[in-house]
Amino acid sequence: MKTAFRTSLHALLLLSGLAASTLSQAADAPGGKLVIYTSQAPEIAQQTIDAFKAAYPGVEVEWTRNGTTQLMNVLHTEMMSGQVKPDVLLVADAINLGALKKEGQLYPYLTAPVSHLKPAYYDADKTFFGTKIIATVIAYNTQRAKPVSSWKALAVAENRGQIAVPSPLYSGAALYKLHTDINTPSIGWQFYQQLAAIGIAPQGGNGPALKAVASGMDKYGVITDADIIRAKKQGSPIDLVYPLEGVSYVTEPVAIMKSVHNLPAAKAFVDFMLSEAGQQLVAKQGNRPVDARVAAPEGFAPIDQIKLLTPDVAKAVADDAQVRETFTELFGG
Repeated sequence: MKTAFRTSLHALLLLSGLAASTLSQAADAPGGKLVIYTSQAPEIAQQTIDAFKAAYPGVEVEWTRNGTTQLMNVLHTEMMSGQVKPDVLLVADAINLGALKKEGQLYPYLTAPVSHLKPAYYDADKTFFGTKIIATVIAYNTQRAKPVSSWKALAVAENRGQIAVPSPLYSGAALYKLHTDINTPSIGWQFYQQLAAIGIAPQGGNGPALKAVASGMDKYGVITDADIIRAKKQGSPIDLVYPLEGVSYVTEPVAIMKSVHNLPAAKAFVDFMLSEAGQQLVAKQGNRPVDARVAAPEGFAPIDQIKLLTPDVAKAVADDAQVRETFTELFGG
């Protein structure tokens, strides 16, 4: 009888201990509201938020989606008024985040889980962290055009008015490409001068450019590889080429604002995006993860077969105003 009592007591204490541990973990888990500004496509952003909420059910997420440049304009207006809303940014490129870092607007998350990432994919001071590798390549409509192997071969007279190009005044990936190109001797401003000479007018983001090529309205496009691969898998008559001169790439970095309202939830979001589960989500969404432990989806060229062009982010931040001005003079506002 005493043995049975002791066993029951031991079991009760064990269950009590487990319950206390569970309650303690629940108490430590982040909660409250988390505000995110993102440039992800709406359906991709919704998937990202849903996956994060499944991992952290105590967090209520409020998110706003727009092109990176538009989000930066909104953010700067908020900063001037002293009412910055987002806790976290998840946007296309490191140039805009580099500018915010220079202004002292980003929170240095020194204990972020980056041991499995290449240093090239995150800021050395740990104020922003890449989440995927998105290269900007040449897209072509397989029913209307033949593949071309270089940027130079794209910007020729026979393609007058038939190339869809996102605007760096709207798209973060396009801005990153512009800064990368003009500092790559084999491409340079000459490429953009050639585009202007054949009546190309960069506008909007990658989405409209993709639709223009997939529909056959344009023969070619300067579009991110993941978007093209997804459209191809869905049956669109579109394919891609990684040009010989090399390609720019963005890492869609995530960053915490210095004015963060909910730091535990913001850190949890960064942790999730860099975790194996977060990187598996990136692959499931049709993108190339930054974590080499997680395979890229079918259709992506092996990373070691692509010439990735990496700009000097600090230089890009310093030159950005002048570069935008030169671009606007070349193509109009």
